[in-house]
Amino acid sequence: MEYLNYIDGKWVKSASKEVFDSLNPATEQSIGKFQKSKREDVLRAISAANAAFPAWRDMPAPKRAEYLWKIKELLVKDKEKLARLEVKEMGKIISEARGDVQEAIDVFEYMAGEGRRLFGHTAKSELPNKFAMTIRNPVGVVGLITPWNFPIAIPAWKIAPALVCGNTIVFKPSSDTPLCAIALAQIIEKAGVPKGVFNLVTGSGADVGGEIIRNKDVLGISFTGSKTTGEMILKTAGIKKVGLELGGKNAIIINEDANLHIAVDGVLWGAFGTTGQRCTATSRVIVHEKVKKKFESMLLERVKKLKLGDGMKADVGPLINKAAVEKSQRYAQIGQQEGAKLLYGGEAKKIKGKGFFFEPTIFTDCKSSMRICQQEIFGPVLSIISVKDMEEAIKIANDVEYGLSSAIYTESMKAAFDAINKIESGITYINSSTIGAEVHLPFGGVKGTGNGTREAGIQGIEEFSETKTVYFDYSGRLQKAQGID
Repeated sequence: MEYLNYIDGKWVKSASKEVFDSLNPATEQSIGKFQKSKREDVLRAISAANAAFPAWRDMPAPKRAEYLWKIKELLVKDKEKLARLEVKEMGKIISEARGDVQEAIDVFEYMAGEGRRLFGHTAKSELPNKFAMTIRNPVGVVGLITPWNFPIAIPAWKIAPALVCGNTIVFKPSSDTPLCAIALAQIIEKAGVPKGVFNLVTGSGADVGGEIIRNKDVLGISFTGSKTTGEMILKTAGIKKVGLELGGKNAIIINEDANLHIAVDGVLWGAFGTTGQRCTATSRVIVHEKVKKKFESMLLERVKKLKLGDGMKADVGPLINKAAVEKSQRYAQIGQQEGAKLLYGGEAKKIKGKGFFFEPTIFTDCKSSMRICQQEIFGPVLSIISVKDMEEAIKIANDVEYGLSSAIYTESMKAAFDAINKIESGITYINSSTIGAEVHLPFGGVKGTGNGTREAGIQGIEEFSETKTVYFDYSGRLQKAQGID
């Protein structure tokens, strides 16, 4: 089946008339053909968004929020269908796919509430008979560029605040998961969002993403993806408002007093959930030398029981594509070449001769300087590093270019607060894994993980709004601030 772009309230073919396939990563079978859009298609979408902007901006925010609530209700109705689609197109296991759709439901629900909370601030002026305040205005036309690993939730994280703040949208989803994006667009259309307010264009990053980034009429960019691409966007976009959520090399610290049963649960979930394909995935375990042997034994026992296969009936699904398998395989080889001990896994697998599968893989006796401990792999590859104390653990946790998520398992209040205060990350979990963000709290990182913006929570509207300061002088005469006569 051939799927179309959604531009100015209509489903249309691309100007090129060319298409590309999206594959089921478990079977390598095509699930549909999608528009291979070019610059001309993006220009049409931007023009539609520009034309729709004044009326959408001028609509009261609570009224805009009503559309978000309708989208939320439709997501609830279609939750199981969307989850099964995500298993088919992205490969995520069904329980995680349901969670992904639930996250989209939650964010539309939360951001609908922001329609009545787009607060500014008031302040006393330093002069009599003068009032001061701030208000929020939309950015304008914004470009949203999203990855494949959360093909419904991450677009929702961007679309919901962008809409409620009064922006119009040109959305470019990953070419690995265009059908999930189209399913979301169909829901937005069904909710009655006015034509031109939301536009979807599929195609390559170079052709579609490149035009979105460069076009002078697109005033804001929100991107989730690799650090390399994020840096390119920041350089190309210039003075546009840009929000970046990039990579991670997240660590769990296991202190000597940790409850190892809970810690093993957290490591399994963090390292091998979504087959390691999360920006918040646990890729390093920093474990106290006194409990290392016992922890590894417990972890190995659990990993051996994980079933690899199709997401509808497995514990660990496929990687997204052939390139992802090759990358995990390459890093498994690098780990062994650099002297790490392969404790488990390390091989690509096929099921009935098909699929982009890779075994859950564990390295131990690792050093922080090894590439498997430094570089984002985005696959089910876990490195274990032994330390003597908390000071060394925190030093190693910080010894990477990224700073997204971190976690510590401990019964010590001091160790917990040392982690909170000293680990260089945007998120820290205590006695929980590196994954599990909630939509009413800000999400984002430090260092190479981004450019300081946050998604979700009340800070989620910052990326999609501009602050205007207003001074209202009702004195009836010229007044000069700063004591000027």
